[in-house]
Amino acid sequence: MWSPESEINSIGMTTMRHSISSSSGISTLSSCGNPEMLPELLTKELPPSDEHRLQRAALNLQQKLILREWLKENRLQSYYSRLIAIEVTSIEDVYWLEDSRASQILGKDFGIWNQARQKLPTSKSNLEMLKADLWSTVVKTSNHQDAWTWGGMLVVSVSVAGLVTLAAISGNTSLAPEARHSLLQYVTGKYLLPSNCRVEWHFQDPSPVGNTVSFTVRFFQRNGNAYWICDTDQFYVEVTAEGAKKVVAISELGSSTDPNNANEAKVKFTVRTAGQYKISIMIGNSHIAGSPFYRNFVPGAISAPRSRLIRSSSVVVCQVGLPNILYIEARDDFGNLCTNFDNDSDPIRGYLVEIYDLNDQICEKYNSAITLSYDKVNSRINVIVLFPEPICLRARITYEGQQIPNAHFDLIVLSSCDTTLVHKNIASRKHNISYDAKLLSVAGQPKSKPRKVHCYIGPKQFTIKEMILKIIPKRIATFRVCPSTRIHFLATTSSSSSSSSLTSTLNDDNNNNNGSSSNSSNGTIFIIDDGSQPKIELSSKDRNLIAATFTHFLIKNIGGSETFKDKQDFFYHEVRKFHGSNCFHEKISLKVQREKILESSMKATKNFSVSDWCGNFEITFQGEQGVDYGGLRREWIELICTALFEPVDGGLFCTFHEKRQALVHPNQNRASHLKLKYYEFAGKIVGKCLYESALGSSYRQLVRARFTRSFLAQLIGLRVHYKHFEQDDPELYLQKIKYILDTDLDKNENVEIYFVEEVYDNTMGQLIRTVDLIPNGSKIRVRNSNKSQYLDALATHRLSNNVKEEIDSFLKGLNLIIPDNLLSIFDENELELLLCGTGEYSIADFKANHIVNGSNQEFRRVLDWFWAAVSNFSQTEMARLLQFTTGCSQLPHGGFQELNPKFQITSAPTFANLPTAHTCFNQLCLPDYESYEQFERALLIAISEGNEGFGMS
Repeated sequence: MWSPESEINSIGMTTMRHSISSSSGISTLSSCGNPEMLPELLTKELPPSDEHRLQRAALNLQQKLILREWLKENRLQSYYSRLIAIEVTSIEDVYWLEDSRASQILGKDFGIWNQARQKLPTSKSNLEMLKADLWSTVVKTSNHQDAWTWGGMLVVSVSVAGLVTLAAISGNTSLAPEARHSLLQYVTGKYLLPSNCRVEWHFQDPSPVGNTVSFTVRFFQRNGNAYWICDTDQFYVEVTAEGAKKVVAISELGSSTDPNNANEAKVKFTVRTAGQYKISIMIGNSHIAGSPFYRNFVPGAISAPRSRLIRSSSVVVCQVGLPNILYIEARDDFGNLCTNFDNDSDPIRGYLVEIYDLNDQICEKYNSAITLSYDKVNSRINVIVLFPEPICLRARITYEGQQIPNAHFDLIVLSSCDTTLVHKNIASRKHNISYDAKLLSVAGQPKSKPRKVHCYIGPKQFTIKEMILKIIPKRIATFRVCPSTRIHFLATTSSSSSSSSLTSTLNDDNNNNNGSSSNSSNGTIFIIDDGSQPKIELSSKDRNLIAATFTHFLIKNIGGSETFKDKQDFFYHEVRKFHGSNCFHEKISLKVQREKILESSMKATKNFSVSDWCGNFEITFQGEQGVDYGGLRREWIELICTALFEPVDGGLFCTFHEKRQALVHPNQNRASHLKLKYYEFAGKIVGKCLYESALGSSYRQLVRARFTRSFLAQLIGLRVHYKHFEQDDPELYLQKIKYILDTDLDKNENVEIYFVEEVYDNTMGQLIRTVDLIPNGSKIRVRNSNKSQYLDALATHRLSNNVKEEIDSFLKGLNLIIPDNLLSIFDENELELLLCGTGEYSIADFKANHIVNGSNQEFRRVLDWFWAAVSNFSQTEMARLLQFTTGCSQLPHGGFQELNPKFQITSAPTFANLPTAHTCFNQLCLPDYESYEQFERALLIAISEGNEGFGMS
């Protein structure tokens, strides 16, 4: 066995060195590189101990260079550093490296390593020859074989010896030259040194979000001279925001016009999220001096549309003399909570509170009843409501003249006696609270004479009844106590159709049976509407008590808040509470066939009880091996949703137009074998997903479907209206609905439309029949006065009546697991978020599934800017880009791959204009721009404000 000493001393240096005489001098760099020459040149100046250390360091360096050259010839040079780290420093060490260790280090290249090692010589003499050849190659790659003088060579030798000695003494192997530098470059310092690079920042720390910021990196050689940076230098910048979110940066190397800037790189990135950013500037695997850097970004200016008033319901109920506190969360354009107020600035400056009566006249009398103050601890604006007397009013809060969402609300101020009465009624377990009222109109049709009715309010329902012969109750309407049910207050001088009967109504002595102590109302008329049933207009001297009682029950039903997150948490809590003992989530085995996923799943769950549906399904696919630890269950849900909701000819669900991103709706023309039980099963699957999600994030299941808004609305009991066509069937909306809305039907006698729907054969296009949308609809012509009624009737027929049985069956299955009163706390948009989650957009998927039209150099630069901008988009901005380009903010199931046509990015023959889009082709047209900042600004303007115009078609 060879020892390391014998290996070093038996390399065969005589084959690598040139003869030395007193007259010839050292004539080549290879002579300088020979370790055995160092004693003859330098040892006269060194003590014996340093002489031995210097020679050993030089020999070790030579062994490493030979090893690296061998790795290079076998295309394994990228593993050099890893091998050195485990003390493989020479070719001899290659023989003794264990296969298992080598396999861990080289991974997929282990086969190449194994073949190269087998080709190594087995004899000592052949190994010496191989090493001599490798060393010769190392020397030749220095590219400098000129004759040198004794003086010049001595300087170089001293430099090499000094560096090698320093490396040996300090044990710092990083001083050894890298493979991409020749020995001469290393000796003269003519190579890029990361620690010599410097950064110049072009923005302040901290800076506000919302801007594209930049900095310049200047590169220098080890000798201090400028280094001309290029693509092969492995320059890399990584920008990371708080939460480890990476921000894509644009790097522009050098300058095409100014050679003095050839050693510079300008880096730009866009900041939208406030917080601390980590900026790592790398050359290869090495940080430049000072990297990583940390820079802070603070929220931008307050944006009224992004700020929110935090309140529990659309009606604020408070008591005379007692403060009621609401909150404003001030946010910037990107949703950052604004907390960066200077000591000299006033956080409430710019806010304006306006109070109106029910006739929408400003009430200056109560200007001081609502005040604002800043809560430093919670970083929010306190809205303090304090009124001196019972009243019913409206309030609005604006910032810099812009409306704050949720900040336009009704106010009911109750006396202390009425407040006590309301709380007493709510706390009662009988829930038979009744108030007397007068029925003024139904669905806008006034009653010839106001009729006395009774309003019963409970935790779940608001019921209006009329007494026949004073003893027989007749139900007029029942409204659910949920956010979709709204109470609208009208002034006594209302211009409603029933106003002619108000005088007698208001003078009636309405006795109630609830023990109200006083009439605290400044008006009596109100409308109750749930968006589904006909509106009911009532008059009662206890209007404020009725509204306050209803509001308290509503707040209790939705968990005390109207924000989606709070309602979602409340919903999940109530679902767990509703199922009680079923929440143990016991395991239930389910064996299904992949080829017949829908039929086999329905058969396997045919006799399942509610508790079975609440179990923890363990899925087994027939004929397949695999244990379900959650992955198979998620795959099963995915396959089931595809089978149920994928729009195919004759399927359970269909679309109203041919685009793949179209929304799906129950299909009245489905295949004959798809009975209503399939819709009931679909409802159970959706209920199962909601129940699993209620158990926690580890069980969360999303429904892989994109339902029409009208279908979602009907699931929560809302009325269908013509505005649903805009998203559900955009082609019909543009071709018919919008035309009717924009046309003067009274003046244009050539347009004859009646309250009927014509039904055509899908294959032949022949008229089959006409359907009256209302009684005697074929005889009622549509005019300006009734066009809205016609369009709503058309929506009801197409979107609801045609698929009523299908929707009822779906609800039957859904409500088996999820109570309908819980779903009713959401609107249709929130229900989609609850069922399907937020749209997740993969940039990798986007890059893999698009088409580029244009190949000139300028467009390639714009395309790089596009990907950088899109990579930093928020989910909202990505949705806007899709809406702008494809006409729909969501992707079809399967992502960008399923877009038809493919997403196209095309070069536009213009300069500095806004991007345009052609939604019929899913095509985005990008002009040329002078800078990244200009491009990004134009793109954001286009997708934010270009939903109409900008070439959309």
